[in-house]
This record gives sequence, structure tokens and C-alpha cells, in this order.
Amino acid sequence: MMSVLAIIVIVVIVLAILFAVFTLLPRMRERKRERELGKARERAASEHREEAHARTERAEEAEQRARVERAEAQLRQEKATLHERGMADHELVDEEDGQTERQGTGAYREGR
Repeated sequence: MMSVLAIIVIVVIVLAILFAVFTLLPRMRERKRERELGKARERAASEHREEAHARTERAEEAEQRARVERAEAQLRQEKATLHERGMADHELVDEEDGQTERQGTGAYREGR
């Protein structure tokens, strides 16, 4: 038969293994969860950065369109001012018959 000492050694070894398993498994699981959470954080951050980049590009395009619209509006305003002052009458005069496109303006002259 086995000696009492051998049985005690076996029991101690089994208890040590069980203790190690029960203390190390939760830590290993926690580390695994932390790694998975870290990967999820990286994915989420990457998605947010990509969306931010896309929105920034769309905003810059919209700003460019707005600048063009403002420039065109300013050009129209300046043309309106020129017409009010009579400085753009040449745009209103029909070259073939010497009459204005819209009779009744100050630029209407026959026989030009």
C-alpha cells in the first residue's frame, strides 16, 4: 500500500492544482475580456474617425458650393447696381435694330 506520506503529497499536489486553476482561470478570462474590449474600442474609434473624415469632406464640399453661390449672388447684385445706374445699358440694347429688349427703360432709343 501507499504510504501515508505519498497520499498526503498527492492530496497537496491536487489541492495546489485546483487552487491554481480556480485562481488563474478568472484572471485569464478577465484578460481575454480586456483584449476583446480593447479590440472593440479600436474598431469603434476607427469607425468614428472614418465617419468624421467623411463628414469633414462633405462639409468642405458644401462650403465650396456656398462660396460659389455667394460669389454668384454678389455678381448678380453688382449687375443689378450697374443696371440701376444705367451703366449696363449696352446689355439691354438689341444690336440689330437699335432698340432695347425691354422698351420703357432709360436706354430705349430708336435709330441707333
